[in-house]
Amino acid sequence: MRSSNESGRSVIKLRIQQEDWPIDGAFIIARGAETIAKVVTVELQDGDYCGRGECEPQDHYGESIESVIQQIEDQRAALENGLTRADLQEALPAGAARNALDCALWDLDAKRAGTTVWQLAGLDTPRTLTTVYTISLDTPEKMAAQASKYHDWPMLKLKLGGGIDIERVRAVRAVTPGVRFIVDANESWSLDELVEFAPILEELGVELIEQPLPAGQDQQLTGLDINIPICADESCHSVASLPEIKGLYEFVNIKLDKTGGLTEALRLANTAKSMGFRLMTGCMTGTSLAMAPATLTGAMSEFVDLDGPLLLLKDRSPGIVYKKGLMQPVAPEVWG
Repeated sequence: MRSSNESGRSVIKLRIQQEDWPIDGAFIIARGAETIAKVVTVELQDGDYCGRGECEPQDHYGESIESVIQQIEDQRAALENGLTRADLQEALPAGAARNALDCALWDLDAKRAGTTVWQLAGLDTPRTLTTVYTISLDTPEKMAAQASKYHDWPMLKLKLGGGIDIERVRAVRAVTPGVRFIVDANESWSLDELVEFAPILEELGVELIEQPLPAGQDQQLTGLDINIPICADESCHSVASLPEIKGLYEFVNIKLDKTGGLTEALRLANTAKSMGFRLMTGCMTGTSLAMAPATLTGAMSEFVDLDGPLLLLKDRSPGIVYKKGLMQPVAPEVWG
């Protein structure tokens, strides 16, 4: 049964919760280490129907658990008065808070309509996706030891941080000769390092370099002549980012915590493709609830990095089924 207000409109009940999901060891990038994925989940209850979403606030983008929860709480009255996904794009800026609410609204709208999110969005039937598995930044020896456990997976992503990065990649390549590679510097390289590293990384079979330079220094890439494609991550949040990076990056990495949800992620994917960009879909750390909406842009992307649940000690249940880097289509019990 649905609850209604005096006007007869069904009233959505909003629930917000912080959850801590321990990481298996530590997730280390050039900016620091993380041992717990601290996420915010949203539930939107409309009678028998419940839509869910998850986000992970990012310090790097000026977010905190407290600020994101407050942003979501500030929309409570609007949600109770029928806030739509379209309304939400104007009500909140791109970021984690809007992501959790937007994905919960997609989930709720699909359940109300008795359909799936992919059908609601007019997309193709979901398929199995190949995701990278991420090897955290560490010494060459420790990265090689970690990577050796995944020697028979289809693709790895290596977190890099300058300095001895070539030694890191060489060490991992030695124990995973048949695995495809991409690398992610998380804004830690200089232009000189990029120019020096690129031809060696090409010889080592690296297929993509993600965000080598700090966001805001993108113009240094003008006229750069290297053979490995470069992907914008921190330099691309939403459609509004695209004009500034056009001609500098070949790929953009779509992350729902950056776009502020699936609605803008789909718009970013379509607009970027129309402008000649190629697509990658990525994630922050998080559970299957955060990965599930991202599989929709993942299906449109050449590279998929939705390994968040694989980095945790345990995922929520039910969750997405992974088999050596192959993501099975999302079950309705998970999301969507």
